[in-house]
Amino acid sequence: MVRRKRKKERQQKMNKDEEQQLQDKAAEAEAETPAEPDAEAPQEAAEEAENPMAAMLEAAKAKTAEYLAMAQRVQADFENFRKRNESVRADAYADGRKDVAAMMLPVLDNLERAVDAASDSKDEALKSGVELVLKQMQDAYQKLDVTPIDRLGEKFDPNLENAILQGTPEDGEPGTVCQVLQKGYRIGDKVLRHAMVKVVPE
Repeated sequence: MVRRKRKKERQQKMNKDEEQQLQDKAAEAEAETPAEPDAEAPQEAAEEAENPMAAMLEAAKAKTAEYLAMAQRVQADFENFRKRNESVRADAYADGRKDVAAMMLPVLDNLERAVDAASDSKDEALKSGVELVLKQMQDAYQKLDVTPIDRLGEKFDPNLENAILQGTPEDGEPGTVCQVLQKGYRIGDKVLRHAMVKVVPE
């Protein structure tokens, strides 16, 4: 009876050992079996590789837009500066031309008086010389766009003339310029010097 019991125990132990060995072999086989490839892994890896490139591309686009806007602002500022500089230069030239023309008007007046005085002279060389200088002066004024204000017989205009004497009704139509005592001049459409005139009273 005891023998049978021991034999049974040995048999059970052998069965357990064999079962344990089978389990161990199965675990080893499972460990050695290569895992099935994940179909999504390459796609995920590709996406991970593309994402940094996309981010870099977006950053580069943003920088490009920033630099373009900066260049456009600089170009607009330079264009405004150029226009302002041209305007300032043109105004400075116009003011300088006006000042020089005004300063030389007494010289022109004296040359005209000299020509009038030399008209009775017997010295033809002197007369022709003064006339030549006057002509050169008048040509220079013409190049500067300076023209005389000659409105004898026309209605008095306080924007162009200064009335310093009053005439008589016999001198002409009422309110008109009957005599020019000193010529006035314009430079372009601006008055360089008002004419001094005698006006018929109204």
